[in-house]
Amino acid sequence: MTPQPPEALDALFRLIDLLGVLGNAVLGGALARRARLDLVGLGTLAILSGLGGGLIRDTLLQQGTPVALTDYAYIATALAGAGIAFLLEVEGRGWHRTYLVVDALALGCWAAAGAQKTLDAGLGWLPAVLLGAITAVGGGTVRDLVLGRRPGIFGGPLYATCALVASGVMVLLDQLGHPSAGLVATTATGAGLTLLARWRGWQLPEPPGWQPASVMRRYSASRRGRRGDRGRNDPVQ
Repeated sequence: MTPQPPEALDALFRLIDLLGVLGNAVLGGALARRARLDLVGLGTLAILSGLGGGLIRDTLLQQGTPVALTDYAYIATALAGAGIAFLLEVEGRGWHRTYLVVDALALGCWAAAGAQKTLDAGLGWLPAVLLGAITAVGGGTVRDLVLGRRPGIFGGPLYATCALVASGVMVLLDQLGHPSAGLVATTATGAGLTLLARWRGWQLPEPPGWQPASVMRRYSASRRGRRGDRGRNDPVQ
């Protein structure tokens, strides 16, 4: 098996990582516009959305200063995403479809980058899958919390699950000696699953409602029913 040239792999990784930054920054900036924030708010939300997942990943890996603070291309890309969001029309059916595609591609990009960077740090497959998913959903979660919205990973169509599956693809292909193919396949898997889940409405099952008062009422009613049955079955004296 021919080893992958490290320079080519590093360049592809950086491209995938920056594409995730750009996608999430555009989404953050667009949501800031819809929330009628000013330019400072738009730029701040774009940076938080675009860099949040990578900052969480790099902080947890403890491999030095997060790359977003040492490589100016990351902040520049996030600001470019803010500029795109400022200039784009963020209403209507066309924007809604674009939003879904950009969101799905950003998730796939960051699942690939997060899992690969974790493997490069010498950690095993399980941390790679977990950090791949955290990288993919971290920026969007921070963005939603700042806007006072329930994060998308806590309900609705499959999202974090798609990131977990995509990260697993990255780990598998890396173990087979194909990290570059893994970056591309993981991006496609994450994006494809996310779009398919939205189209088909796939969701994880919700736990049944559990309220102590209603449970006690049902229990009391069943007890009364059993006592009534015993009374009817007793022999007549």
